[in-house]
Amino acid sequence: MFDNISGKYDLLNKVLSLGTDRNWRKKALSKLIPFHPLHILDVATGTGDMVFMADSLLKPRAITGIDLSSGMLEIARKRLNTKYKNLHSSIEFIKGDAEQLHFEANAFDAATVAFGVRNFADLQAGLKEMNRVLKPGAPILVLEFTKPRIFPFRQLFDIYFRHLLPLIGSWTSGDRRAYKYLYESVQAFPDFDAFNKELIKAGFERPEFKPLSAGICAIYVAYKS
Repeated sequence: MFDNISGKYDLLNKVLSLGTDRNWRKKALSKLIPFHPLHILDVATGTGDMVFMADSLLKPRAITGIDLSSGMLEIARKRLNTKYKNLHSSIEFIKGDAEQLHFEANAFDAATVAFGVRNFADLQAGLKEMNRVLKPGAPILVLEFTKPRIFPFRQLFDIYFRHLLPLIGSWTSGDRRAYKYLYESVQAFPDFDAFNKELIKAGFERPEFKPLSAGICAIYVAYKS
């Protein structure tokens, strides 16, 4: 499914988020500035948006992006070789499963995942793997869509996500199913306090969240114990 929409993925993110997705990523990554991470793991990296912004904002020594979609990774590598040339970091994009990370324990100074944890087949398996490969005390940063709680914004957002978003996605990418899935996955995802509990269950401590844009999405930060 993600291979099918990879060519239009970046454009659709901008259109469907009304141009705010870049600002969300920047706000999220700014949470990592005090930690000065040298090696960052970006899970469900997609076409590399989080990786390239982390390079610009955090200037780590290395960033590793992993994703299961070959189509997404192909575009990420093309961007790496063309658009993004003056980089601060050594960047590598690898095909990999978040639930079976092929890295040694305690290998990374920080881990990020933007709009990807709700796609894990086994949420706990993915979070526990990210915990395993982080160094003790290192942060995990999650940016994910949530279900707004404010009336009438919640009702308007539900109409947009359930009906308009799949229609726009179908017109531009030719794959209505992918954006119908987006709505369904957001509805099923344990957000806010429920996701904090999932982080604790996976071995993280001191989880906190910050809603963005009236609760359309949220930033989560926790730490490996």
